[in-house]
Amino acid sequence: QVQLVESGGGLVQAGGSLRLSCAAPGRTFSYYHMGWFRQAPGKEREFVGSISWSSGRTYVTESLKGRFTISGDSAKITMYLQMNSLKPEDTAVYYCAGKRSPFGQAVSVSDYDDWGQGTQVTVSS
Repeated sequence: QVQLVESGGGLVQAGGSLRLSCAAPGRTFSYYHMGWFRQAPGKEREFVGSISWSSGRTYVTESLKGRFTISGDSAKITMYLQMNSLKPEDTAVYYCAGKRSPFGQAVSVSDYDDWGQGTQVTVSS
């Protein structure tokens, strides 16, 4: 079974930074897109951003632009989420996801095929 593994979460003070990583060890096929989502307690899982391996383009949802950056290492098939100027409202479980098809959008939970277990990010005030 394909497994996506997130790492890099933790506890940080407001204004601090964290870098999350997402890898797919042992995977034998390629994802066309990989994405980051987050889910705060009592809220729905929301899209953070994504990377297209075919084009190299990255996208971050508008409300997080300027603070969050997505990058990737195509050789390692590893995606990163750099989070700066963190706020308490960024507290959530962060998930990475993989999309196997090159078609369609890559911004919704239903667009993705495989998911990691998530990593907790807690921002204290």
